[in-house]
Amino acid sequence: MDERTAILRKYNFWGSAIRQAGYRRNEYTDKLVEYTGNRLIKVLVGQRRAGKSYILRQIALQLITDGVKPENTLIINREFADFDFLHSYRDLNELIKFYRRELNPAGRVYLFIDEVQNIVGWEHVINSLSQDYTDEYEVFISGSNSNMLSGELATLLSGRYIQVEVFPFSYSEYLGITQQTEGYQSYANYVGSGGLPELFALKTEELKYNYLSALQDTILMRDIIQRHNIRDTQLLQDIFAYLVNNAANLLSVNNIVKYFKGIGRRTSYEIVATYIGYLEDTFVVHRCDRYNIKGKEILSGNAKYYTNDLAYKNYIYPGYGYGMGYLAENLIYLELRRAGFNVYVGSIQHKEVDFVAIKGDRTLYVQSAYLLADLTTVEREYAALEIIGDNYEKYVVSLDPIAFPSKGGIKHIQAWRLNEMLRYPPFPASSSALLLT
Repeated sequence: MDERTAILRKYNFWGSAIRQAGYRRNEYTDKLVEYTGNRLIKVLVGQRRAGKSYILRQIALQLITDGVKPENTLIINREFADFDFLHSYRDLNELIKFYRRELNPAGRVYLFIDEVQNIVGWEHVINSLSQDYTDEYEVFISGSNSNMLSGELATLLSGRYIQVEVFPFSYSEYLGITQQTEGYQSYANYVGSGGLPELFALKTEELKYNYLSALQDTILMRDIIQRHNIRDTQLLQDIFAYLVNNAANLLSVNNIVKYFKGIGRRTSYEIVATYIGYLEDTFVVHRCDRYNIKGKEILSGNAKYYTNDLAYKNYIYPGYGYGMGYLAENLIYLELRRAGFNVYVGSIQHKEVDFVAIKGDRTLYVQSAYLLADLTTVEREYAALEIIGDNYEKYVVSLDPIAFPSKGGIKHIQAWRLNEMLRYPPFPASSSALLLT
């Protein structure tokens, strides 16, 4: 038997293969299954170990449950050593032809390729399959680099792909996998933990630390240092640590350069800016630009950076202490992004609004607070929202044990109920308000 046959049968759902695919992530799988039935390429992007591989397998299983023959699905995970023979798009093309000869599937084939960026020239095969009218293919791919579909590649596939960003577990997913009840205590547990799926199979703090350290090393070494031929590897790690420890603070590249020079590290604006860009490309940090609310424009200069998962802070860099309010703000940012919003830091009349979130015709203004403990805190957190003159939705999100009534059209939401508001927006209060979608 050809060795490739054994490899493919090992990782696919043919015959008596075990059909396990981890904790089901319905927010992704349901959406992507709804997108099937066409030739658009479905692209999953996100950092390593955020769950893309499991989601691809879950989609394949759902299609099989819905009536697709198992042999009409083909799963290839380029991250596994068994697939190291897939160096180029020619190898990939030959493997797909081999699969068709071996199984002879009739009708549409659903092709799932995980970490596709590890195959040189992969776009040539994917683009060809998406347009092949002699055989029917529906293609799902995943990757761990935001530049995977940039530049010439985006032009090559223009109009023929749908991109979905995969994040670590949300709070609602965290409740599901830990079997906890919604409320302050479980949210506090979530804040103090993390959402990377493999963390939940590790029983001790030491194991979690070792896992995250190894994951960080893999991302920095394989996805950045080797790919971009980085010389000052320690500086890259130190910049990542700096961004993790200063999440939710306004930062500028100039100030970061000054910080490192102040502790005796030689660097430059260009190097720091480039290294931060590389970290963004791997999805471990997210840049949140400032936005002029009145002028409706993005502002250059300072920005905030949020980590893709609080586990980096909680397990690798816990020594630099800052309050739960900053950690919760990071989670609110991620929740807005999960819901498909473009997110910015708002600026109006020299005041800051933590988040301006825009999705199609819907715009939210969101202020994050730890606790609304007294009148002074309430006045401070509501002040920036009160001077915004339009009729878009305005919210203050906090960890208070009780929900407060609306104040001047500004609604208060407990952090653990934010997802519900994002999924089920309120109707406009009047005809002058913007129609929400």
